[in-house]
Amino acid sequence: MKKNVIVTGGSKGIGAQIVRELAELGDNVILCYNNSEQEAKQISNQYSNVDTFKVDVTKRDEVKKLMEYCVEKYGTIDVLINNAGISQIKMFSDITDEDWNKIIQTNLTSNFYTSQECLKYMVKEKKGCIINISSIWGQTGASCEVAYSVAKAGLDGLTKSLAKEYGLSNIRINSISPGIINTQMNSKLNAEDIEKIKEEIPLNKIGETKEISKCVKWLIEDEYTTGQIIGINGGWYI
Repeated sequence: MKKNVIVTGGSKGIGAQIVRELAELGDNVILCYNNSEQEAKQISNQYSNVDTFKVDVTKRDEVKKLMEYCVEKYGTIDVLINNAGISQIKMFSDITDEDWNKIIQTNLTSNFYTSQECLKYMVKEKKGCIINISSIWGQTGASCEVAYSVAKAGLDGLTKSLAKEYGLSNIRINSISPGIINTQMNSKLNAEDIEKIKEEIPLNKIGETKEISKCVKWLIEDEYTTGQIIGINGGWYI
């Protein structure tokens, strides 16, 4: 059955692949972006069922307008995919207040806003699915990525808590926790770094965005999985 889906951070990397996967299935997809308008439009131009919406997910008023737009256009919000995020590599001793607040606001607080505003509509329908794109660092922690790791760990906690709170409303909430994926976010790693990481991964390879989008597709279709943190990492964290 066709779904009405919101994907934050949908213009690049994992988000863009999720948008394409769901659009090809025939779902109505709202691709959310903030700064990457050109990339967003390039994707939407390929699919008649993909709409774009500019939103800064760290601002509640803009998030509210996003949810209102989806309901006005499609009637319901069936699926929310919280994918927007930023990373930073920095020694803990060098992290500034501004760094910390920006990482936490973008990677965690934004998901509080989107989930809370979206759930208002899902509860009325007594159905819905929220998928949070987390990270392996939320489970293991990463040296020189403390703020990012804290934010993703918080996102996993949000996932579990909301799954318990909204289960009786027939709303399923899960996290996908990728390992290292071939995206622009990881393009700063050089060939030597990549090879060292691959040596630590049982499958000895870097993941592709399609691995995440396939899991998203399954979680939308499945009706008995909630509150889970699903690791897609090649066995990097067992």
